[in-house]
Amino acid sequence: MKAEYINAFYLATQDVFKLMLDLETTRLGMRVTDELVPFREANVVIGVTGDLSGSLLYSFPKHMALEMVRIMAGMEMKELDAFVTSAMGEMANIISGNALTRLFEHNYRCDIVPPQVMIGTGQSLSMATPSAIVLQLQTAIGNFEVSISLRTK
Repeated sequence: MKAEYINAFYLATQDVFKLMLDLETTRLGMRVTDELVPFREANVVIGVTGDLSGSLLYSFPKHMALEMVRIMAGMEMKELDAFVTSAMGEMANIISGNALTRLFEHNYRCDIVPPQVMIGTGQSLSMATPSAIVLQLQTAIGNFEVSISLRTK
């Protein structure tokens, strides 16, 4: 997987978190996995089609997802309900769209498919390609991961 793919998603995540949540995002690490990707309590999967195809997984702990929605909506949330999952899906849509706009500058024409939100722990996801890059990210309200599984057509 090319560095420009990873950088596009990392920079888009930084930009969106700063703009929408006024939070700095830093990279804790990165790993390659060729196994199932474990996920946390609040997860959003987005498919990618076009010159690049595959899937993206945004995985957040419950407390972080609730705090993100509190910051965005100004309302205290207690559970990962329909409102929270809708907001999480929209956040992942915005990050993904911004990343694909960055990739367009490298002549990749891609689209995203509507997000799927999964709630729960102790499960894993098979990504769209044999291996995925997992970005481990940190903010003042918690740590989360973005798993990138893309291939060129």
